[in-house]
Amino acid sequence: MDDNADAAQSLEMLLKLMKHETKIAYGGLEALELAAQYQPEVVLLDIGLPGMNGYEVARRLREAGGGSKKKPYIVAVSGYGSDEARRRAVEAGFNAHLLKPIDINELSQLLPYVQR
Repeated sequence: MDDNADAAQSLEMLLKLMKHETKIAYGGLEALELAAQYQPEVVLLDIGLPGMNGYEVARRLREAGGGSKKKPYIVAVSGYGSDEARRRAVEAGFNAHLLKPIDINELSQLLPYVQR
């Protein structure tokens, strides 16, 4: 999820080339609704969103679904790379943190790991 349509669509194209199924949300509530509907294995989530920021979206994704539903692997995709931003991401429930612009090699290494 990213509020920047160009960034979200570019990442979607890359993921489709890598043979992944994708859904795009441009805001926090939309992302939560899509996640509830599709139950993704991985969520690539921007932190700096208007309204509900990515930290709050990640918290809500972690809280959703109860004990039986598999929770997604949540990856922060953000321009915020400070130690504080990374600490807050971990506290919010992110599993990994990638800086924008995304390094394709890092993303490629991360996704097979998630699927194991």
